[in-house]
Amino acid sequence: MKWIVFFDLHSQSCNRNLGSLVLCAMVGMAAWCPSRLAFAESRHLSNDRPIEFSARLVWKTGGRIANAQLFVKKHRYRIEPSGGIRTELGYAGVTIIRLDEQKIWHVLSHRRIVLSVPFTSDYLLPFSIQLEGETSRTVIGNSVVGDQPALLYEVVVQNRFGRLERYFEWVDPQREILLKLLSQDRDWFVEYRHVVLSPQPDYYFEAPLGYRTIEAQEAQVPGR
Repeated sequence: MKWIVFFDLHSQSCNRNLGSLVLCAMVGMAAWCPSRLAFAESRHLSNDRPIEFSARLVWKTGGRIANAQLFVKKHRYRIEPSGGIRTELGYAGVTIIRLDEQKIWHVLSHRRIVLSVPFTSDYLLPFSIQLEGETSRTVIGNSVVGDQPALLYEVVVQNRFGRLERYFEWVDPQREILLKLLSQDRDWFVEYRHVVLSPQPDYYFEAPLGYRTIEAQEAQVPGR
């Protein structure tokens, strides 16, 4: 759980709001990539022809499975989680991750507000087949993810603390894209279903016109 200290840059009462605390219950979204694996700005997506795609995102962490629609465009991605993300400002139906600006925008359409949070590694999604810190990779055999044919690997990674972690990784061998990543050591996975490679419109990754932006400074609650 994280707390967000927020203030409205466009409001005359911003000084009063500086001390306000908003509890951001991420409904399973936080720590979906706990090992800081390769992500959207890895070389797999940062070539001369950046991959753009849409998919159905499924992830499990902390014993909870969640679903969302996902749109990716190079260093930007848009997540539309089923049921939204609960904050004390209300439910956000869209979260936009801007790695290029180091920002995360929670869009609260019912209040026409964008809650802008500093980027943290909690929001990283693994997109690259080659994992950061990878030490070995073994082909297990043919498999499927949903209705998509896949090649299953066992991958060993050395994390930033020097410990070895084991993963199962499902890869689309024809399109060379990651379909699913599952930790063998923890109760955690990320899966991309119904992946469609297609150009994504720029406006998917921008704050909606006419919405008020609230800048937020994320801080850990003492003792948590």
